[in-house]
Amino acid sequence: MTKVLVIQGAGMNMRGKAQVEIFGPTTLDQMNEQILGYGEALGVDVEVFHSNIEGEVVNALYDAHEGDVDAVLINPAGYTTGTGPLLGAIGQVRYPVIEVHASNPTSRGTISKVLPTCKGSVYGFGVYGYYLALEAVKHMVEG
Repeated sequence: MTKVLVIQGAGMNMRGKAQVEIFGPTTLDQMNEQILGYGEALGVDVEVFHSNIEGEVVNALYDAHEGDVDAVLINPAGYTTGTGPLLGAIGQVRYPVIEVHASNPTSRGTISKVLPTCKGSVYGFGVYGYYLALEAVKHMVEG
């Protein structure tokens, strides 16, 4: 079974609580519940991780590298425009990393610094974007 780690980046814990006019009313817990349901429907084993601390995200990527993870979906959120160790870690891991955003940050003038280090991206389809990314990963891994 394909195994995917979903990383929710800095500030995702504020979804549904702040900037609702941009990101909508869905909370991180509600998003994660939907993502786990998508994984179940697709036959993909999904683990969800969130941190507001970049070093913890980097450690999660490296731990997954040492484990049996087939791919990572990352919503970098507050790390989208960063230039720290996250970019280096994504470039070092053995599995594909897909950047996912429920909204379209480019439409707000945000240019992702994370995307060039990723295999691909899914933007602007709400939480359903995670489903699309999970389905893509399943096809990459299982053929």
